[in-house]
Amino acid sequence: MKARIKVMLKNGVLDPQGKAIEGALGSLGFSGVASVRQGKLFEVELDEKDPARARVALEDMSKKLLANTVIENYAIEIDEK
Repeated sequence: MKARIKVMLKNGVLDPQGKAIEGALGSLGFSGVASVRQGKLFEVELDEKDPARARVALEDMSKKLLANTVIENYAIEIDEK
């Protein structure tokens, strides 16, 4: 079973990397970019067949390692194919 975990900074948390990307886009001539927020995407392949058990494992991975839940939110997508 494959899954994706998207990790993004919470609203209100400063994103200096996103600001740098925003500035670079402007320097490259891309106008009209109001703001950029940068995040992380993890693709995980599990040997689990049960989506509910996979979600529990992915939640645990996210909370313990992949996301700093003080300043980041995460979203899990499971591909059950």
